[in-house]
Amino acid sequence: MHEVLIFTFLIFAGIIAGIVSVVSSMASLVSYPALLLSGVAPIYANITNTAALIFTGLGAAVSSVKELKKSWKKYLAYIVLILIGALIGSFLVVIFPSKIFEKLVPFFVLFSAFLFLVSGKKATFSKKISGKMGILISQMGMLIAGIYTGYFGAASGVLMLIVLMAVSNDDFVTVNAVKNIIGSLGNLVALLVFLFNKSVFWDKAIPLAIGLAIGGYLGQIIIRYLPLKQVRIITFTFAIILAIYLGYQAYL
Repeated sequence: MHEVLIFTFLIFAGIIAGIVSVVSSMASLVSYPALLLSGVAPIYANITNTAALIFTGLGAAVSSVKELKKSWKKYLAYIVLILIGALIGSFLVVIFPSKIFEKLVPFFVLFSAFLFLVSGKKATFSKKISGKMGILISQMGMLIAGIYTGYFGAASGVLMLIVLMAVSNDDFVTVNAVKNIIGSLGNLVALLVFLFNKSVFWDKAIPLAIGLAIGGYLGQIIIRYLPLKQVRIITFTFAIILAIYLGYQAYL
């Protein structure tokens, strides 16, 4: 009975995380603590979360075929950079001891929360990058986002979104759809590294993945109509509370 409750809980957590991922690029701020609550240790929760997050992009892709069909080719260079970055980031998880990871996570969550809040300002996405230097900076930004995706991931989607909106003339819904796919590909690369070095808790990853796929599909539909201000406030507040809780666990 206990296993059934956890399975059901992770499906619902996955649905919420999938919607949050598409709407606000912050899936890990829901899915990661859900795995902690289900009894998975922090380092393995991160790895299991990475495995499950792949399915957010799959769900979002199904409901955004129209946007992706006309635009995906122009983003190929950024896809490659995300994959390289995710490869580097996932190796860093493997190399460093789990205790180091646990002590860094609260700061990653805080960084994610404030970056998410800043990303809500229209000015963040209003300036377009041009010229060789601008393109180089945007490519470095995408590489850093990939490294962050492979290492922890919460708010890596925000980093991707900022870069993509700065170099693209596509509308927000299209760029957001591209971001979802790129992020999932980055998680896939990280997972391939983790499979050879660390454990994935598949009994937790599978129900979370089911929920994320459903949430990713619903989120891409919702984002076409949903005002985001309330979502931002709730997610930011939750992130601060989570960072304090994780900091208490790591340092006290």
